[in-house]
Amino acid sequence: MPVARKEARPYRQKARAARQEETRQRIIASAVALHLERGPARTSINAIAEHAGVNRVTVYRHFPDARALLEACSAHSHRVNPPPDLAGWRRIDDPRKRTRVALTQLYDYFRRTEAGWANVLRDAEVEPLVKEMVEARRLAYLADAREVLLEAWAGRGLRRPLLRAVIGLAVDFRTWQTIARREGLDDGTAAALMVHLAAAVGGREGG
Repeated sequence: MPVARKEARPYRQKARAARQEETRQRIIASAVALHLERGPARTSINAIAEHAGVNRVTVYRHFPDARALLEACSAHSHRVNPPPDLAGWRRIDDPRKRTRVALTQLYDYFRRTEAGWANVLRDAEVEPLVKEMVEARRLAYLADAREVLLEAWAGRGLRRPLLRAVIGLAVDFRTWQTIARREGLDDGTAAALMVHLAAAVGGREGG
């Protein structure tokens, strides 16, 4: 009998660990769902706990502070809806084609993740932690995207500051919202418009 108890102990430990991980993932999923619905600044721990079917203590046991929870939610969202791969853009040499392909992919990504982007950008204006994370992750990614597109438009001379501004505008989420939602352009047409502007500023109009 003592041997049987020793054999059962690892099994119970694994089962307990599996339950804890299931609870952790349920909390993350609940937080993400509420962030999409309300935004992180308007989502309370009580609401997350109720949505996940646990109590506040359980939430804090898994996520002792707001940063830990937001980081887990960010990682979850990135896995579920990863942004376009910048390395794939770099393999396209032609600047207009690279920009068109990149923006078409980026705008599709914005469309799929619109609620998340809209809510965190809004909440970043009032919540310092949200602002910090948005700048370190989402906006940093867009800054990298701009640089990858600018690389293809090398040698533009004195017009490069204007080109940089156009590309920065093109990869901005709120630009996409304006031309896609308010003006009603589909993502392909919106991307083509921004390529046209980049080509005009960059001195490679046409094609």
